[in-house]
Amino acid sequence: MKKTVFFIGLIFILLLSACSNKEGQVELLDQPYSKTEFLMGTVVTLKVYDKGKEQAIDKSFDRIKTLAAEITTSDAGKSEIDKVNQNAGIKPVEVTPDMFYLVKEGIRYSKASLGDFDITVGPLTDLWHIGFPDAKKPTDAEIKQVLPLIDYKKVEMDEANQTIYLPEKGMALDLGGIAKGYIADEVNKVMKKQGVTSAIIDLGGNIFVRGDNPKGGDWTIGIQNPFEARGKSIGKLPGSDVSVVTSGIYERYLELDGVKYHHILSPFTGYPFNNELAGVSIVSKKSIDGDGLSTAVFIKGVKGGMDYVDTFPDVEAIFVTKDKKVYVTDGLKDQFKLTDKSFKMAELDEKGAE
Repeated sequence: MKKTVFFIGLIFILLLSACSNKEGQVELLDQPYSKTEFLMGTVVTLKVYDKGKEQAIDKSFDRIKTLAAEITTSDAGKSEIDKVNQNAGIKPVEVTPDMFYLVKEGIRYSKASLGDFDITVGPLTDLWHIGFPDAKKPTDAEIKQVLPLIDYKKVEMDEANQTIYLPEKGMALDLGGIAKGYIADEVNKVMKKQGVTSAIIDLGGNIFVRGDNPKGGDWTIGIQNPFEARGKSIGKLPGSDVSVVTSGIYERYLELDGVKYHHILSPFTGYPFNNELAGVSIVSKKSIDGDGLSTAVFIKGVKGGMDYVDTFPDVEAIFVTKDKKVYVTDGLKDQFKLTDKSFKMAELDEKGAE
């Protein structure tokens, strides 16, 4: 049996649009202060264009490392999420305000999606372990055994005591669907506190652009081609103080005997979702919203995803299908520009058909 694990990240290419400087702005650099580290299993890059604000990068990385130690699983099993999972069916675990807030938000997104996105999917993601050297396709019996453990409605949260309890042994939280978005928002807060007016926050493809670009206008955000390596975009859109987050089947997958199993798993069937989509990009004011919505929107497909996005204010989406059609929500129709001629723009009629 041929077995290969692929890591192909969906990222965004950030370019500077040609606009003149605005009078009265702080002094901005053509070449930013920049730092890159490998954290949370991904490449994290921060760029600050404000002259004299280099320390904001170090303070931002300090914040990232503090949060990562709390809300992401670790080999040592010492993070807060590890402790909550280890005590499933045993006792409630007191957590930090960050962890409590993140789980609370995770439950909110799970509820809004009617369980398509579920933060208690941990037993299933642990079973497949896609994205790791020991990834495997579980048996039907193994999947059937863990599915009853997946139910966000079972999570017990005590606001007064700041505790989280998973009432059944074997339950496990998986915050991978919202953690990077929350951390990106927290980094943006650090940047604001440090007086940074122009910056790029890139957490492994979770992009947040702060303020205007150094030339005084919107950033130009390139949307990654889900069928190509990093750096190849299908189109672009302008934006400032905005987040772009993508979910896609080519981002991380397991290949067995020529069949690809992507990492977006159904909490209901235990298998990867299979629909017409190759990737979905969520454009929002807060990165946690992009993270929390991107998986659910992907799962619902073009029509269901568009309807779902319409229920959230200040959220837009770009859908890329496997046959290279691109759909955008109404708020992006005058913003998104397709640049790759191998793709084509498409629209749904009132019945949801092209």
